[in-house]
Amino acid sequence: MNYELQTCAELAHSYLFVMLTTGLQSIIHNLQFIIDLDHRLLLAINHAHTPKLDRLMMFASDRYVWFPAYALLILWLVDIFRRRAWQLLLLLVGAVALADSITSKLFKPFFARLRPCHAPGLLGQLHLPDGCGGQFGFLSSHAANSFALAFFLLLVLPSQRFRALQITAFAWASLLSYSRIYLAAHYPSDVLGGALIGAGLGWGTAWVFRRWAPLAMRS
Repeated sequence: MNYELQTCAELAHSYLFVMLTTGLQSIIHNLQFIIDLDHRLLLAINHAHTPKLDRLMMFASDRYVWFPAYALLILWLVDIFRRRAWQLLLLLVGAVALADSITSKLFKPFFARLRPCHAPGLLGQLHLPDGCGGQFGFLSSHAANSFALAFFLLLVLPSQRFRALQITAFAWASLLSYSRIYLAAHYPSDVLGGALIGAGLGWGTAWVFRRWAPLAMRS
């Protein structure tokens, strides 16, 4: 009886070991597939370069371009919303600042994933018209910031009246994110992850605004 129990236990352990090993191999295989796809998409986008696209993508990625654009947006929102603008802007700026801090101060140093332009395996394969920025790239702060802004505006502003602004915000976020891959500053997964973080923060701050702003207006 004891021998049979021992045999069953050994068989169960062997089965569990095989299942865990198979599962781990499957995870590694899928991760490798994602990594390979990430590299192929990066190279396809980066290699589809022209002088005109180089200038456009460097323009889109330049902080000195979109900082003034954000300043103009803030002034315009103040003009439109008047007394209520401070509530909207407080949460809007908070969403963008939080997206930037989470990606730059938390994700990048924690995962320490090299940017494509710093990756030893990609040396000599990349077109780098804008040089190479910081060392780590996961996640993309540009994507997180721009999509936090776009989702906040989409969920807070009345769609019919501000449809053009909302479309412009998403078009800008998409162009800005694409430019980071084109310039080999980020892998596609860096940008996708940053966009998802930004979308989540935009949604969260929009939810807070819809619940808090009416109360603040009555006080």
